[in-house]
Amino acid sequence: MSMPLAPERWFASDNVAGAHPLVMDALTRANAGHALAYGLDPTTKRAEAAFNNLFGRDVRTLFVYGGTGANIVALASLLQPAEAVVCSNWAHISVDETGAPEKILGAKLIDLPCVDAKLTPDHLRDAARARGNPHHAQPAVVSITQPTELGTLYSPAEVRALCDTAHELGMLVHMDGARIGNATAALGGTRAALRSFTVEAGVDVLSFGGTKAGIVFGEAVVWFDPRRGQRAEYLRKNVTQLHSKMRYISAQYEALLHDDLFISLGRSANTAAHSLFAATHHHPVLGLTTPPAVNSLFPTLPTPARQRLQEWSFFWDWDVSTHQVRWMTAWDVSEEDVARFAAGVGSVLGS
Repeated sequence: MSMPLAPERWFASDNVAGAHPLVMDALTRANAGHALAYGLDPTTKRAEAAFNNLFGRDVRTLFVYGGTGANIVALASLLQPAEAVVCSNWAHISVDETGAPEKILGAKLIDLPCVDAKLTPDHLRDAARARGNPHHAQPAVVSITQPTELGTLYSPAEVRALCDTAHELGMLVHMDGARIGNATAALGGTRAALRSFTVEAGVDVLSFGGTKAGIVFGEAVVWFDPRRGQRAEYLRKNVTQLHSKMRYISAQYEALLHDDLFISLGRSANTAAHSLFAATHHHPVLGLTTPPAVNSLFPTLPTPARQRLQEWSFFWDWDVSTHQVRWMTAWDVSEEDVARFAAGVGSVLGS
């Protein structure tokens, strides 16, 4: 069978997509004239106010260069010497940040095995048994990812249960929201939905991702108790995350939050993933039995088919030992892109 024309927009990651036109327009506007540096400009002040409005209260928002930096600034603001971070063994801070949190923070990561990449209150209670022993790093911060690296979601009730348990044990909670727009879209698609699994659930600090949701660069860190973010203003520079021309980051977030664009883009990516599932799950070899919660699918592909498809329209391996790969949709993936990719999958598997 002949292969169709490869999709222009690859299914490798939501990082491969370009920036949304409204974000580019915001960057162009921010580029006019001179403005004070390091966040003293009007654009940054407006973006900070937009985050207050988003969460319905005064929060402390700091902008940084990228996702790893956001996580490090957030965790640094919560940790004291000899303390540790409890996370899933799938957590980005554990497996995909080249050891940066441990090197820069000097803090141990206690990464616990989680089949679905989700921590439970029992995980926290088990980890807390190390507390009080002077020979062990003291568990002090819990870091969860929403949605997880396996594309699973914590419900608002699950986040609240984790936060209640953590606080009961004297720990603080960080949420890595690199794909916060996808999670919000999947859990209701409103600001109320976002608040239900963040500030109202008891999360202390949030890494609010935008790079995977239509901006060029930069992430935001949000403290729901502004007092916890006071020290972070100095820590941000200390860990090399203070951008001089801050207006170029904050302008993007002003656009992303306006009319809840980040939720709309998350919904678009999720919808594309659902369409891809619908168009391919009938192939038994893929092992796709459940529609995706957000914008990622993890099919299995035998080696010859996998290699041929990757040469045609690249995507990443996930678990080579089980022939599992990852297909991920971005905010700009169209129904035509999905149809062409699904046709390619069918062509290869049919041959």
